[in-house]
Amino acid sequence: MLDIHKLWFIVLTVNFLALIYILNILLFRPILKIFKEREDTVKNSLDAAKAMSEKKEEGMQNLSRELADARGKAKEVFEKLRAEGIDVQKNLMSGAEANASDLLQKARVDLQGEAEKARKALRADVEKFSDEIVRKLVKA
Repeated sequence: MLDIHKLWFIVLTVNFLALIYILNILLFRPILKIFKEREDTVKNSLDAAKAMSEKKEEGMQNLSRELADARGKAKEVFEKLRAEGIDVQKNLMSGAEANASDLLQKARVDLQGEAEKARKALRADVEKFSDEIVRKLVKA
């Protein structure tokens, strides 16, 4: 059978407990401390990543808002410039129409003057031709 000596049992128990105590001081506590530091570092890194993600989302929202504002302002400026362009176009068209109307009126007046001159010239020629026709008829 198994023979257990009390003295050796006590020595082995004391040796085991002493080894556990020494290993606890030299090995287990530093390892547990390293694990705790690692856990804290990971937790802090996750918290920092979450904060950065929230900051990124906030920045994206601000960027989207600013972009929408810029688009709105650009649209307002575009519409303003478009309206100014239409006004300038209307002014130019009315000026051109007035100029064309003046030129047309002047051309009509010139044409009437020329027509009147031509009529006078033809009347004078008609009188000459009439006199000539009468002379030729009288001679014949």
